[in-house]
Amino acid sequence: MNRKLIRTTLADVKARRDAPPQQRDRANGNMPRPGGMPQQRPPQPSSSSIQVRKRQPPPAETHAEIYYYKKQIDAHTPMVLVLQDGEEIEGTIEWYDRGALKINRRAAPNLLVLKRNIKYIFKAEDRMPQHSHAEEAAPESAES
Repeated sequence: MNRKLIRTTLADVKARRDAPPQQRDRANGNMPRPGGMPQQRPPQPSSSSIQVRKRQPPPAETHAEIYYYKKQIDAHTPMVLVLQDGEEIEGTIEWYDRGALKINRRAAPNLLVLKRNIKYIFKAEDRMPQHSHAEEAAPESAES
């Protein structure tokens, strides 16, 4: 179903403002009574009786982390966990909970890593190739 948004234009507002009072009442839906007096509007409630709804704060849990872990678990994506001390752990995430990740590694024992010890996580395929200082110091061989 398509719904059309109806907005008043500035010209409409000015026309209503400049119109005689009798036309303004008709435009606002206040039809004159048989005696010629316009219908009275109901009194507006005082500001103390109006309850203003406060904006709800954003949710504390967006479930983005859960979605990301689930996606990586289902795809068996090799991940790199960088710990607070700089150590890197590579493996796939087997399961997770609120405070820990279980990492399966190929050539090493599986680990249960507490989330508070993880600095950040990234996919192993996104790892930048490491250049050694010896490669940078040695000039490339000239091709002939």
